[in-house]
Amino acid sequence: MKSFLHFLLAFTSLFVSFAQEPIQKDSITELDEVILLDSLQSATDNGIIATKIIGTKVFQNYSPVDMVSAINQISGVYILSGALNTNRITIRGVGARTLFGTDKLRLYYNDIPITNGSGFSTIESFDLENLSSVEVIKGPKATNYGANLGGAILLNSKQPTNESTYFRNNFTIGSYSLVKNNLQFSLKENKIALNFHYGFLETDGYRENNKFKREGVLLDLNYQITPKTNIGLLFNHVDYNAQIPSSLGETDFKENPTKAAFTWKSAKGYEDNKYSLAGLTLNHAFSAKLSNTTSIFYSYLDHYEPRPFGILEEYTNGYGFRTKFAGQWATNNSKIDYNFGAELYKDEYQWSEFENLYQDNNGQGSLQGDQFADNKEFRRQFNAFGNLLIPFGKSFSTQIGLNVNKTYYDFRDEFNQGADNKSAERDFDVIILPSLNLNYNFSATKSIYANISRGFSNPTVEETLTPDGVINPDIAQETGVNYEIGSRLLLLDRKLSMNLALYRMDIKNLLVAQRVGEDQYIGKNAGKTQHQGLELDMEYNWDIASKLRVTPFMSYTYNDHSFVTFVDGDNNYSGNPLTGVPKHRLNSGLQAQLNNKFYWYSTHQYVGEIPLTDANELYSDAFNVVNSKVGYKNQLGKKLSMDIAFGINNIFDRNYAQSVLINTTGFGGAEPRYYYPGNDRNYYGSLRLGYSL
Repeated sequence: MKSFLHFLLAFTSLFVSFAQEPIQKDSITELDEVILLDSLQSATDNGIIATKIIGTKVFQNYSPVDMVSAINQISGVYILSGALNTNRITIRGVGARTLFGTDKLRLYYNDIPITNGSGFSTIESFDLENLSSVEVIKGPKATNYGANLGGAILLNSKQPTNESTYFRNNFTIGSYSLVKNNLQFSLKENKIALNFHYGFLETDGYRENNKFKREGVLLDLNYQITPKTNIGLLFNHVDYNAQIPSSLGETDFKENPTKAAFTWKSAKGYEDNKYSLAGLTLNHAFSAKLSNTTSIFYSYLDHYEPRPFGILEEYTNGYGFRTKFAGQWATNNSKIDYNFGAELYKDEYQWSEFENLYQDNNGQGSLQGDQFADNKEFRRQFNAFGNLLIPFGKSFSTQIGLNVNKTYYDFRDEFNQGADNKSAERDFDVIILPSLNLNYNFSATKSIYANISRGFSNPTVEETLTPDGVINPDIAQETGVNYEIGSRLLLLDRKLSMNLALYRMDIKNLLVAQRVGEDQYIGKNAGKTQHQGLELDMEYNWDIASKLRVTPFMSYTYNDHSFVTFVDGDNNYSGNPLTGVPKHRLNSGLQAQLNNKFYWYSTHQYVGEIPLTDANELYSDAFNVVNSKVGYKNQLGKKLSMDIAFGINNIFDRNYAQSVLINTTGFGGAEPRYYYPGNDRNYYGSLRLGYSL
């Protein structure tokens, strides 16, 4: 890692003495996002909440398939990815103890909530090429977006540029029989703005039983009814089928990482998903000082997953609304901004399980047998929120925020009868979550902020169940208080951006998933954790000569996360580092552009060792992964543009764990399966053509 940093510094320092002139952009190629690093003025939330916004400038560092690496470039955020369909997002260590999937944060798509009623989010249902930006609010200071302990992630789709109509098509091929195509049509004229995407992705994957195929469409339509009123329609549909190789024990991980877990390979395990999201949004300005945005939405998920220990069939119907008012009070010497609103999400989750008779199916994989479970869950979350942004002079301002949450679960056992029936309800108490933000601007290029906020995380319905399958009324919500200070600096004629954050978050009623069977986990509140750390982002923009721009960047995360009190049965883990979290993470890289036509992007990721057991008896190995991409783009006329790129991932062919499980147990004498291998050295090439009408 040190040699790479030395190389990076040496390379960039060669150009210090050259003249500096800005590089012009052509009219059709993608523009960089407006905000490249942390912003104290969020694009979506009127206030001084510190956020991180990434867009085209970061996305283009990676393959069009690789949303995970783009988001992992954000300090404090780490996605552990077992496969394209197996992702777990952690923010500041929150969510690291979740065994499968992403919870303890809220995910939004064009300001429409896409986190389900039990708190789980599936970012793999969305295509990186359809996004203009990803905004991350770290920690519970996101009062307008649920005040979850992990924070919120806001996905924003691409929008047409002013008065333009164009087609873009990006075609990518690569290792593991990768084929990906994304077709975009955009139109904006008069009162109509339309953006349509069709995407296709297919790959055999690096490992056995690892094929993935996805098709999706996105329609984003907006119509200006009057100068003060706009209505928008969003429709996103994804249909994907993904084989599941599952995790490996240490021996297979080191000696044969392409191998699938034996039982998953024998059952030819996979998941088949059909996911749809529809939303209708109305924006209305009542006056120059008061406006409202209201959305109603519906989502549907059809999930079928043959697993070695049973076949799961799920249907989820979700619906709700979100409304937000934003306004301004004018006083004698200043203006006070405010916003308030509410969000309701309800869903009906129906799931059934059947025996998997793959062992009796002559090597043909999964075969559905008798049903042994049939359940329904009715889940409801309500959030009300509000913020006041009060300036005290030109340099100092404060923002006071409040979120109020009410969660309800209704679990219905439709399989067992009489005394064996496990139906139950859980109605959590109202929880109040305040937030205070302070910001001081020393100048237009130097500022400091501070935050104190309270957040929470709900247990899932399954975590509230006892070993007997009955809802446990003693399971409590996780709650925590976040303390944070940070600074944003623009130095050297605004060429150098530096963003620093120091935080501490104290969490109590820690939810622990205890394994009681091969696919059975129960939850309990086992203690307290302390999350504290440092996050640093830096980027330097050099226009070295009239036709050469070089941009080195880095993001560093230091995690000092530990159990304050954690007693699990006869074991006392108090004081141990938090399981599933690396202490150090570094993302660095370099972007170089010549003549605004040739470009080279190179990235490096370092992830430190991760404790895999609460006793800290086993750690994953630290690793370094380096990727590189070169390309050429040009205008082939007034209407036609071209961009051709070639990339290499994992240049040095490292064997590393791209995701890990914690506290896993081996069954039948087999090794515990902790590791999801990352891909070996692999290649891709892309051709993008754009045509403007």
